[in-house]
Amino acid sequence: METSATEILGLNIQELTDLIGQLGEPAYRAQQLFHAIYRQRISSLDELTTFPKSLRAAMTEQGITLSAPKIDKKFISTDGTIRYLIAFPDGQSVETVWMPEGDGGEAGDGTDAGDEEAGGPGEVGAPSVAQPQVGSQNKNVAQQQVGNEKRKTWSRATICVSSQVGCAVNCKFCMTALLGLKRNLTAGEIVGQIAAILNDHNVDLEKERINIVFMGQGEPFNNYDAFIKAVRLLVDGVGFPQSRMTVSTSGIVPRIYDLGQEPVRPKLAISLNASNDEERTKLIPINKKWDIASLVDAARAFPLRNRERLTFEYVLLDNENDSPDNAREVVQIIRALGDKADSAKVNLIAWNSGPEIPFSTPSDSRVHAFQKILMDAGVPAFIRRPRGRDIYAACGQLKRTESVTRSLL
Repeated sequence: METSATEILGLNIQELTDLIGQLGEPAYRAQQLFHAIYRQRISSLDELTTFPKSLRAAMTEQGITLSAPKIDKKFISTDGTIRYLIAFPDGQSVETVWMPEGDGGEAGDGTDAGDEEAGGPGEVGAPSVAQPQVGSQNKNVAQQQVGNEKRKTWSRATICVSSQVGCAVNCKFCMTALLGLKRNLTAGEIVGQIAAILNDHNVDLEKERINIVFMGQGEPFNNYDAFIKAVRLLVDGVGFPQSRMTVSTSGIVPRIYDLGQEPVRPKLAISLNASNDEERTKLIPINKKWDIASLVDAARAFPLRNRERLTFEYVLLDNENDSPDNAREVVQIIRALGDKADSAKVNLIAWNSGPEIPFSTPSDSRVHAFQKILMDAGVPAFIRRPRGRDIYAACGQLKRTESVTRSLL
């Protein structure tokens, strides 16, 4: 009789304890296994050196496997950003992005990560206007090869992780929408992406500052159970603070309420991307189900932790949603949050172009004019730096593109 396989990447400590108990082993073995999978980030049972060979052999005989996602390809941008194609055993793949020094997305959110991205503690409303260093290599944002060893020259980094293979939300300005939805990722596959990138950069989380944003392929709230389980494993197992994680949703309102009740959760970012319902429905069709008023209600009810801010993201499309009137409507949306308005900020993202998407990127002057209207109205507004545009790694560009302007490494 064939033994069914049990994948242990993605199991929590209770699940591992039950599994170890079924093998007749003491509970401390589960703790060893949990530590090896998540803190040590092993990628196969062969690396489980805390277990005797006989126990590892027994696990294999029982169909217990550890199938860590593999880095299939990676593309390196002129600005140091790396887009990874992460492969799974079933032949599917997703993209995960490494951004040395981040992209300004955390700036002003009230956490240590936000202070770092804003250049240090200071006035929350101060604009972030950092621009990409196209065609040059910032000495702080890369790993340089010295002899046979890698020398780290970045001071912090952000990992953008996927939660689904493709996406079903169908935002009209996003390349991922062109893929459609292939399948959800498991909690293990979500955690495994991050572990693979951490291992590729030899990251020591006790010494180095890494942020995670759930903003890659997919809508995390459409894969909520696996997403939130992955968050718990990242906190309890891998060792990430909650305050260094952010999840972005296109507006799955019931799940915003659910997230607010979680004892362990990332910070929340809501993708607004339009200033009125007519425009938002055109750009994000799910607005027909959950309109701006319902988003505002959910945001108003969302419980914030000490110093935490609620982020609204706004992709600026040239002559589509970037007019002064649009900016003034965004101000009114923020004011409709009532008491929560003082704890909100807006991230502005100049649209990152892609094939088959019928929009244009606004000029810097239009972006800054939009920001100024928000700032003058007392709404903290930050401009996210586009990272990895030349390799299709920037926000809205993840479509597993393999033909890029940079060399494939």
